[in-house]
Amino acid sequence: MIQRIQTIWLLLATTCVFLTMQFSTYVGNSKDDLPMAFLNGKYNALFTIFTTAVGVATLISIFLFRNRRLQIKINVLAVFMQLGLISLYFFEIQKFIGKGAFALMGSLLHFIVIVSLLLSLKGILADNKIIKDSDRLR
Repeated sequence: MIQRIQTIWLLLATTCVFLTMQFSTYVGNSKDDLPMAFLNGKYNALFTIFTTAVGVATLISIFLFRNRRLQIKINVLAVFMQLGLISLYFFEIQKFIGKGAFALMGSLLHFIVIVSLLLSLKGILADNKIIKDSDRLR
């Protein structure tokens, strides 16, 4: 399990997803009379649910190394959930007023999650190809 490079990519993605709960993606003034609002994974219940779902999906995918077909499906689902989470951030940013700024660390973490999931998917597909080729030789 740990020898496979996709396990490392999935661990990185899981760590980054849960770090987005702590690090802000956007900082600005919200319309809710808050002088300074930090947009992160704990901003409201919807963000918390989506962030936790992506993190749990990547964590579960690590332990599905024996069932590569299901692991591929969960990784693809996690990529789409992460893209949905990023779009949710952009829709929520539209509700902020005045000047605000993207926080580098939080924004970078979302990018790292997408890249890590795609690289782990590439590794899983390479494993599938190796196994298919070895089955052909038998």
